[in-house]
Order: sequence, then structure tokens, then C-alpha cells
Amino acid sequence: MVHVIELDVAGRTLRLETGRMAKLAGGAVVATYGETVVLATAVGSQNAKPGVDFLPLTVDYQEKAYSAGKIPGGYFKREGRPSEKEVLTSRLIDRPLRPLFPEGYFFETQVVAAVLSADRSGASDVVAITAASAALTVSDIPFDNPVAGVKIGRKDGRFVINPSLEELETSDLSLIVAGTADAVMMVEGGANELPDALMIDAIEAAHAEIKRIVASINELRGRVNRPKRTVKMEEIAPALSAAVKDRVANLIREAILIPNKTARQERLDIIKDEAVKALGGEDVNTQRQVKLVFHSLEYSEVRDMILEKKVRADGRGPSDIRPITCEVGILPRTHGSALFTRGETQSLAVVTLGSTEDEQRIDALEGEYYRTFMLHYNFPPFSVGEARPLRSPGRREVGHGALAERALKPVIPAKEAFPYTLRIVSDILESNGSSSMATVCGGTLALMDAGVPIKEPVAGIAMGLIKEGERVLVLSDILGLEDHLGDMDFKVTGTKNGVTALQMDIKIGGITSALMRQALEQARTGRLHILEQMRLALAEPRKNLSPFAPRIFTLKIKQDKIRDVIGPGGKMIRSIIADCGVKINVEDTGAISIAAVDEASAKKAIERINQLTEEVEVGKLYLGTVRKIMDFGAFVEIIPGTDGLVHISQLAHHRVKAVSDEVAEGDQIMVKVLEIDKQGKIRLSRKEAMAPPSEAKEPAAS
Repeated sequence: MVHVIELDVAGRTLRLETGRMAKLAGGAVVATYGETVVLATAVGSQNAKPGVDFLPLTVDYQEKAYSAGKIPGGYFKREGRPSEKEVLTSRLIDRPLRPLFPEGYFFETQVVAAVLSADRSGASDVVAITAASAALTVSDIPFDNPVAGVKIGRKDGRFVINPSLEELETSDLSLIVAGTADAVMMVEGGANELPDALMIDAIEAAHAEIKRIVASINELRGRVNRPKRTVKMEEIAPALSAAVKDRVANLIREAILIPNKTARQERLDIIKDEAVKALGGEDVNTQRQVKLVFHSLEYSEVRDMILEKKVRADGRGPSDIRPITCEVGILPRTHGSALFTRGETQSLAVVTLGSTEDEQRIDALEGEYYRTFMLHYNFPPFSVGEARPLRSPGRREVGHGALAERALKPVIPAKEAFPYTLRIVSDILESNGSSSMATVCGGTLALMDAGVPIKEPVAGIAMGLIKEGERVLVLSDILGLEDHLGDMDFKVTGTKNGVTALQMDIKIGGITSALMRQALEQARTGRLHILEQMRLALAEPRKNLSPFAPRIFTLKIKQDKIRDVIGPGGKMIRSIIADCGVKINVEDTGAISIAAVDEASAKKAIERINQLTEEVEVGKLYLGTVRKIMDFGAFVEIIPGTDGLVHISQLAHHRVKAVSDEVAEGDQIMVKVLEIDKQGKIRLSRKEAMAPPSEAKEPAAS
């Protein structure tokens, strides 16, 4: 049976339908918003995955090329590996859903959201969040607390729900917010140095719309009325739990106070292994239960220590920032480099300056565009002391890189002011929490070291939260342990003036706006502290670029002169490139960028282009070349490709009988432009460009 729910969201109809497509899936919902259509399916295995003590959830977002009336490029002409947009959207769907599954649910579960039709609204990501949640909600999978997603922008000082791509171009805010009827679960987005408090106002405005959508999903579930599976929590014998606690509780309390991450983890692993060996016996299931009790004790001991003693694993207080070291210009041949270290987290950030040829072309459903600023984040296994094969960037690396890129983008100079393609690579050399925020700080320093005139330095900080009933503590600059065992991961980046990016993941309900405001204010204080440490290393962008960076010069010509620069079949521009040793890019607007290894080469190319595009001016003198002799005068080329006529009467001050008496083809003569008529014909004068003959002196008076 087909069930449909419709509601108005920001002036467009959101339609949720189930029972018509993909009926063999555990749950399937088609969400339509404007002309964007997303099919989301959810399937859960009927048997728990043996030996697993975590949620084996897979979320995939797919963009079908046909949804935008396109045929995929490449040899195979079909969709290939996921694009960056698909990877990032898969993460956006996964993050708010994952914390809402019940404890003890260890069944293989797959959620797939596929875009079947795409318009220019750019709303497929938030529609996919809502559709995926609705598919889980109407299925038999024990997912009882639906979420919805909306996008929020800000134009002319007011918030806009689900702004179009055109509206986002002029918006100073772009946030994706997902949440349940009771709480915000996930926030992702950027801003143009907006006040911290304004970000909470935006989240609240988005949540108000989310509540309406969640109510509709619940109404759809009521109509489908499909029974949910029951999840039986694994029971661990009280005697085993007590035995494990008696053996390891005090040892865990001591181990979690070891400041060094590696030493702390090695000690905890030894305690766990000894407990498993002593209490687990030969039974694999009992050994697994000992590990579960151990991790539960570790979780509670770390949280109690922080809440009761206000002391963290590395000895810091709740708002303390780890020691920071900033080094710049550490790599001799790169265009810009920095090493940013905060505690046991370290980012090596390197900037490379390129030309227009280095721009990245993106073929998105909404249309083609080019990226002139890219940030790539790498997380090698040695950064956490592990030995495993190197692989291509995973979802986490793509997500962290996108967050850092979004954080820095508002301060990158416009292409017109700084016509370079910029690439930052952040290699994480050590990691104990907040490596994406270290990337933001290191990236800022590397940009300034490269001489990129950024508007303001940007710093980032990761905030955490421990909440047990009424006991609440906000943590600044969290460790990996606090991220893993805490209730919130709240990353904030910004300048001294305001926020540039925000990412928040909440694992529990009950996070109030007041608590988020407290976290943001504490983050602002920490951010200003980090910015000051960065300023001590490098206060502002260097005045000069690296000697190894290309020099790029720009000029603007009239559009009708582009053909003169290009030449027949590209002959002219290839000649300039070969003769001057430069790279040249000519845009349809008439903007030309010239990349060269030195200034002299660029100036030589500019001079050639200026000669080709120079406009003739009335009254100006030109040194021209005689190209053709006629009975009535001579045609003289005054600039490349532009001829004018010197009439026989304008060749000399005296009367000229024959043109050939005065000039020959190939002669260079000075001429003056007398007139340019409506047809563009140019009238020249050699006579006007010559000094007048000396007048005969009259005899002196006697």
C-alpha cells in the first residue's frame, strides 16, 4: 500500500512516499523536494554479526548522472568511484543516525540514498538525510527516533531555510543542521566571520523547521504501522562484572592519569589483556564479555575523574589548551610551509602556488565549476603509532580536509586580487585529538609563509562535553580519549572577528542552547589564545613570494581583441608562449593571466600582448612600417594588424609628385593619426609628424 505525507518547507513541498518503490527493502522512502527526488532504502540483517560489539552500519549516498540529464564521462560511461560530494554527504547522513540506534544492536545494516532527479536547488544532501531517516523509521529496524535535515543561510541579515545555490552565493552563512524533535544531533557548515552567538541563533532557527519535518516522518510511520524488532541486551553475569571491576578498577584509575597517549594506551591494553587471561578462561564469549566490562569501566572512570576532580588525562583543567609550538618556513624548496604542534597532535602544512591551468574542474549535478583553492588532509598510520598498509584517502580524511578547507576559504583573497591556484596539503605526523583543527592552524601559517595575502589568520579548536545527569563540564582542546568517551565533538574555527566554520556531533540528547552557547564562548577564548601563539611565530603574510613560486601577472583586453592574441589556429599565442617561456590563460571576458618563472619573462609577454591589442588614438604619433605603395598614398602599419593611409598630400611639407619618391615598402616612418572614421578607417599624416621646414631669415635692417 502506498502512503504519502506532504508538508510545506520554506515555500516548497516536501513529499515523503513509501510503498511504491523498492518494496523488498526493509524500508524505502522516496523524498521529493521541488524537482529533487531521492530514494532512500534501509536493510538490516536478520542475524547479529558474530563476535561484534559495535554497530556495523554502512551509509552510502549516490548521485545518478541521469538525475541531471547527463551521461558520465570517462571510458566506461557509467558512475565510478564516489565523488568528494558523495563521500561528504554519506558522512552527513551517517553522523546524526548512528548515535540513535539502541545499545546492543549489532546487526549488519545498510542505508543507501540515491539521487534520482536533481534541480538547481542544491538540496539533495539535506533531502537525503531526511529520506534515510524516514526509511529506517518505517522499516522493522529498531530505529525509533527519526531525524531530519535542513540547510540554513543568511541574506540581508535574516535566516533563509534551504537557500538555493544562487542565494548561497550571496549568503554569509551556510549550515546543514540535522536533529530529532528533541535535540540537534549534527551541524556542519561555514560562515564569513560571523559572531559566535549568531551561530546558535541559526541552529535554533533550523531546529524549529526540523521539528515539523520529524512530525511528518512520525505520521508516515503511524500509517505504515510496521512492527519493530526487539533488541535483547546481552546479559553479563553479575559475578563476572564484579570480578572484573575488583581486578581492574583501581588500575584503570592510575593508568588514565598517564599523560603520554602511547604509554597510557599500552598500560590500559596490558591491564585488559591480563584481565581477559585471568577471568576469560578458554571461552571466547566470556573473553569478549570481560572486554566489554573493561571498556565500560574505562568509560565511567575517565568521565568521573573529569566531572569530580576537574582533571583530565593529561593533567589539564577543563578550559586549558595544550602547549603550542609554531614553526614556519621549514622546507627550503616549497612555496610555503609550517609545522604546527599542539600537545601530541602535529600537522605539517605545505602550500603550493599554481596557475589557472592547475584549477580543478568539478562536474557536479548542478553544473560545472572550477576550484582555485584546495586543501588535502592525510592521516598516515604512523601518526597514531600503527603499522598498516597505506591506502587512498578514506571518508574521514576527505571529511577533515573539507572542514579545514571551509574554515580557511573566507580569508582567501579573490582571484582578481591574487590570481593563483592554491593547494594546501596537511600531513598529520602525530595525532591525539583535534588533528583537523591543527590543519587549520598549520594551513594559516603556511599560507602566510607563502606570502598569500589572507584577510585574517584563522585558528581552530575542538570542544568536548561530559554530561551525567545534572553534572556537566565543557572541555577545551579535547584529546582523542575525550572524543571517544565524551558526549559531544564540537569543532569551531574562526578569526579574531568571528566564526568561519563549525562542525558538531552530539551523541546524547539534552544538549540545550545555553550549553552550546557556553561551549562556543569557551571555544572563542581558546581560539584567541591559539591565534596569539600563531602571531608570535608569524604576525602577517610575508611581503614577497618564494623565489620558487611562479609569478602571475594579469591584464584585461577588449573581448574583440581576443582573436588577435590567439591568432589563426592559436598560432600567435603559441608563439608568445614559446618565445617568452610563460604560461598564458585567456578567458572569454578578456582577462589574461601570465605565469612565469621570473618577472622579465612575464613583462616580455605582456609587451607582446599589448602590441597586439593596442588601441589607435587620434593625435598620437606612431613609428609605423610602410606595407603598400599606391598612386594616391601609402598604407602604413602602425600597430600589428592595424593599417592606416597616408595620403600623398600628407607625405611631406612640399608637393610630392610620386609616392615612391618619398617612401618605399618596408620603410619605417613616423606618422600622426589624424582621424578614425565611422567605418574604422584610419587617416595618417607623415607631414604632421615631421618638424616644419626652417623659414628663410629676412635680411637685417640697414
